Amino acid sequence: MALALGALWSCEIEMAAAQDEPRPPCGTGASPNPSHAPAGVAPAVRVWSREALARWMPPACLGWPSLQRYRLVVALAGAFRHDGCASDLLARFGAVSTMRGLHYWSVTDKGWRVLITDAVALDGLDVKRRRPDYSPSEMKSGVDLFFAQDDSRSSRTVAYRMRVLEAGADRIVIETENVGPVRAFFVTLFPPGSLRATYFLERRQSGSWDFYGLSGTGEEASALAGGHESSYVNRAVALYRHFIRVPADRDPPAIP
Repeated sequence: MALALGALWSCEIEMAAAQDEPRPPCGTGASPNPSHAPAGVAPAVRVWSREALARWMPPACLGWPSLQRYRLVVALAGAFRHDGCASDLLARFGAVSTMRGLHYWSVTDKGWRVLITDAVALDGLDVKRRRPDYSPSEMKSGVDLFFAQDDSRSSRTVAYRMRVLEAGADRIVIETENVGPVRAFFVTLFPPGSLRATYFLERRQSGSWDFYGLSGTGEEASALAGGHESSYVNRAVALYRHFIRVPADRDPPAIP
């Protein structure tokens, strides 16, 4: 059984060529890049470096600044089973506190490690103003919502903004960015706005949804945060597994 799970969930980083750019499912009819993997197998993962992103401009559907340049972009495209309605999926994003204790595979430590030691919804930007998780009714399109996370690799609580860009019966788009700096040992690794992610969920057919996540590290991030592609991929896969209700450490790591 372990071998079968390894075939399902292990994957390799695919470094993209300069002429090959990230292409999220913006609803224009073009196929996303990468294409969605089927439900039940490892998601497709691609990584773009600064050189490959030299001419790339984030499409408007991401909600990212059009002129911002990126040091690294990771795309993950998979599919999952869900027989409920779209509001149930919104609730998963709103349940910020369930991220607490999330595990990911640490390439440095060669073992499973807690990624997020604490997570909480916020009433505004102040990380001390904690509140209950967001309900689906609060997650309306265009509304700014805030949450805080403690990352096991950073030295302080970081505030994030979450914005629902689309919330239809068959399609959900949610964008996040850090509004507080990410520091480690008194060094700012990621200034505000340098960690961005957008998630696209689209109903493929009854009981089946596509998932596409695109995360970007801004060019203004510290050079100390570069050169860790495997770690970025493992973190993206951990968040994906959490969202589709697969225990992060149940199956083999994406990148050992």
